[in-house]
Amino acid sequence: MHFEILVEDQSGKKALEILIPKIIGDEHTFNIHSYKGIGRIPKNLKGNPANISKRILLERLPKLLEGYGKTFFHLQNENYSAAVIVICDLDDKCLKAFRAELNVILDNCNPKPTTRFCIAIEEGEAWFLGDIPAIKAAYPKAKNNFLSKYQNDSICGTWECLADAVYKGGAVTLASKGWQAVGREKSLWAENICPKMNIENNNSPSFNYLIQKLKELL
Repeated sequence: MHFEILVEDQSGKKALEILIPKIIGDEHTFNIHSYKGIGRIPKNLKGNPANISKRILLERLPKLLEGYGKTFFHLQNENYSAAVIVICDLDDKCLKAFRAELNVILDNCNPKPTTRFCIAIEEGEAWFLGDIPAIKAAYPKAKNNFLSKYQNDSICGTWECLADAVYKGGAVTLASKGWQAVGREKSLWAENICPKMNIENNNSPSFNYLIQKLKELL
């Protein structure tokens, strides 16, 4: 099985480069494509060619899925099977409505690529916070009071919760340095925490959903 994995940012790519092999094993293949933010689904579902250089995930998604549908259709045979995995953050959106919008994009493809939408709730850091032992292994001085009060997959300011636990000065100090600094720190969290994560024991429902969908396809 081959997977084309689309993720909204560089820190997500770093995390998945470590986590995906743990889930699918060595006999399967994958490519991970990162974008520069999530953006919005285009109203006409055709995307805006002027925005291609910006690499915004949802703005590109209709064209991307349409292209994968045609490519997979020509390549698919008894010895080759491929799927698209779209991974993005829920942020403050309604999960049911957002998933429905994504499915409309897929339904407009002819042929449709085999696709699964896996949404981190609220943000990708929720998957790290689903494995507190991994965080403490990567950051032995992590503050238990912040880790213990986190409720898995809650809408609560997820990256801020992790920053408060592991970053000197917490989320306020990190945010004051600007979004580029936040992005760099998120990438460091991915690099440090993901190798310690146990994919068989994670308390994040949205992370377990990703694992379930990948294993179903395999």
